Amino acid sequence: MKKNQTNRLSKQHKKSKGPKGIFGKSAQQHDVSVKDVSLSVFETLRKNFPQLEFRYRDKLKKSEINRKLNDVDARLGVTLFVEKSEIKPDGGIIEVKDSKGNWRIVLVSEAKHQGKDIENISKGILVGKNKNQDTMVAGNAIERSHKNINEIRNIMVDEKHFPYVLFLQGSNFLTESITVKSPDGREVELRYTDGSLNRIDRLTAANYSLPINQNSCKNIFITIDGQKIMLQAVSIYTKAMPWMAEEMHKIMIDIAKTSLRILNLINE
Repeated sequence: MKKNQTNRLSKQHKKSKGPKGIFGKSAQQHDVSVKDVSLSVFETLRKNFPQLEFRYRDKLKKSEINRKLNDVDARLGVTLFVEKSEIKPDGGIIEVKDSKGNWRIVLVSEAKHQGKDIENISKGILVGKNKNQDTMVAGNAIERSHKNINEIRNIMVDEKHFPYVLFLQGSNFLTESITVKSPDGREVELRYTDGSLNRIDRLTAANYSLPINQNSCKNIFITIDGQKIMLQAVSIYTKAMPWMAEEMHKIMIDIAKTSLRILNLINE
């Protein structure tokens, strides 16, 4: 990250005393950028652990990912057609320098919003071709998340932690049924078991169907035919309504600190 950007965020963080000051009152009540929260987490880590050196990057080149794979095994990381290929997670990538001077990833964050049925129903907006439906059939745009997840897995193939957090928001990611009241007095039930509405199962493929809304940063080891296999699971958090800055900040700090503990850089 550019030095002037780091200095600006540092000054703002000190003056505001945390994410509430950085994002302001309105951001605590409405949808916020996961990148802004991630930058705040970056500053919080620098403040809380001054003995460590952190850096923030908003993108990662595939050529760097391939180099890491090739360092691990010469058979890997040998195919690249477009030199400029890169990934750019919504919230960027936070890294720490370890005792050997190597940069290690401690947090990668993304946020996806899919499904506006709650907002539409509460405003009395009908949808569909003939504008006579309360809900829309869910799309598949969210599946694009798997690309970034897989590439971070590639560059972290030899790590024992996987600090990838995915924040989901919207009616396509319900984990319980809810009832939304329309201005005309009707009460519309949105059922989390409705296959035309819910798309969360498309993403639990990224965390081996572990529970939702939990920190899964520490890798899982399983044994198959006497051989140990390491699983790297995404930490998936979901809400029907918009995430607030403080909520995301708390979760992201928890995951980053888990990374630091696994890397033996902190004891707390």
